[in-house]
Amino acid sequence: MLAVWAAVTEVWWVAPAAAGAGVLGWAGLRTRSSSRARRIELEAAQQDVTAARDAVRRARAAVLAARAAVARAEADRTAARAHPGEIAAARQAVQQAERNVRAASADLRARRADVTAARAAIPAARADPSQLPLARLLAEHDALRSRWVAYETDAAKLIEYPAMSDPSAPETAAFLRAQATAQWLRPASAAARMRPADFAAYRDAVRQAQRAFDVAERAARRQNGEPDPESSGSERWAEIARDVVDSTSRAIALSAEALARAAAWRNRRRRSD
Repeated sequence: MLAVWAAVTEVWWVAPAAAGAGVLGWAGLRTRSSSRARRIELEAAQQDVTAARDAVRRARAAVLAARAAVARAEADRTAARAHPGEIAAARQAVQQAERNVRAASADLRARRADVTAARAAIPAARADPSQLPLARLLAEHDALRSRWVAYETDAAKLIEYPAMSDPSAPETAAFLRAQATAQWLRPASAAARMRPADFAAYRDAVRQAQRAFDVAERAARRQNGEPDPESSGSERWAEIARDVVDSTSRAIALSAEALARAAAWRNRRRRSD
């Protein structure tokens, strides 16, 4: 009996220690999870910068390859082996490659601006859960869906803007496709765990759906004879984003949006402080 009590006195501390370790481990895991949830937008933006930097390197390499092709074409012309149009085509390829470099560089600047905006928007450790990046993004998506549903359920809007409920209208069809993509990428809840890459994909899908909805809405209003409010002033960036024809224009629009978000969040944090 004395041996049993001796054994108990030697190991009595094991259970409390294990329980304490478990509590500390759970607390550490929760802290890491909370930090990840607060910083996921920043991490996604940083990954975007890395990808954009790689795109710049590839674009510059393509310029070198295109210039080498021009040199080969000129050498072939000297040797009377080149077709008359080969040099012109090679030079056009150089010009296109140089445009791609400028576009990739502009996109990199826009992605860096996104990092600045995301860093400014990181909520405090004890901030309301609704201020977490994923919760904010879900709220943006919900607001977009509410705007769309209004055209489907409001009888007056159905009559006044029939194009918004007509999937055969090109602008409406583009929005429906973008909205379907965003919905497919949408997480189950604001508490869902996401990788930065998944967050970035959902973020970009929501942004694309927002732009597509604005385009569809303006088209429907034009059909109704209403003036386009996006034609001047500070709304010029929205027009550029709407009429994107290459990645340079897209990068400029993204940069403007990122800087505007950064300024807005700084103002909100100052007011809250």
